[in-house]
Amino acid sequence: MPDLLAEVLGQPGLGWLIGAALVAGTVRGFAGFGTALIFAPVAAQILGPFEVLTVILVMDLLGTLPNVARAWPMADRADLARLMAGSAICLPLGLLALGYVAPEVFRTTVGVVALAMVACLVLGLRYQGRLGPGLVLGTGGASGLLGGVSGLAGPPVILLYMASPNPAGVVRASTMIYLFGYDLLLGAVLAVKGVLVAAPVLTGLVLALPNVLGNLFGAWLFRPEFERGYRAVAYIIITASALSALRIWE
Repeated sequence: MPDLLAEVLGQPGLGWLIGAALVAGTVRGFAGFGTALIFAPVAAQILGPFEVLTVILVMDLLGTLPNVARAWPMADRADLARLMAGSAICLPLGLLALGYVAPEVFRTTVGVVALAMVACLVLGLRYQGRLGPGLVLGTGGASGLLGGVSGLAGPPVILLYMASPNPAGVVRASTMIYLFGYDLLLGAVLAVKGVLVAAPVLTGLVLALPNVLGNLFGAWLFRPEFERGYRAVAYIIITASALSALRIWE
């Protein structure tokens, strides 16, 4: 274990990972989303695809624990059950596809998905109809598939909830609880596939501390009346992270 820890602490790019974990946690704390959208584009430049998924899984599970208990009473539990059911069906398909994706393609995909998410939110491109049970189930499936391929399970659910008539606090809580449940599901599937290995798990544990601190700070900052401002800050940070993964300057 000491040798493994020394390997993790000595890996190139660890400082960037720590910084990304802290910023991602802060945004997650005040916006209810953003961990993977901010962290994954940075991590994809340093780690392999399955390593990125594992690190996000461990870091995010521990990082959001301080806020999950408070979010649970406010969440829409019927929708959460449907979202998780859809994800459970489609996540294994996404992970199967990821096994055939080269690291550079994964990095580019992560950056493009994150940018597309910001564009949809800024332009107001979201579902306008009734949020029925079938739509919620299908959204969970889309999130599971996208999460398996790119590590970014949040965009479909976030876009769905942005069209929800629920108050900002309920939307934030439901999104946060879904992503926490998705992480538990992802961990189970990765374990069954035999790709949940020690080094990225330990890296996730190391990064959990700055992520927890970020989540606590972001939650302390959160005020429902400033919802639009929080979103604007989140969009700017996500865009910067996504552009770094695309390496458009090369």
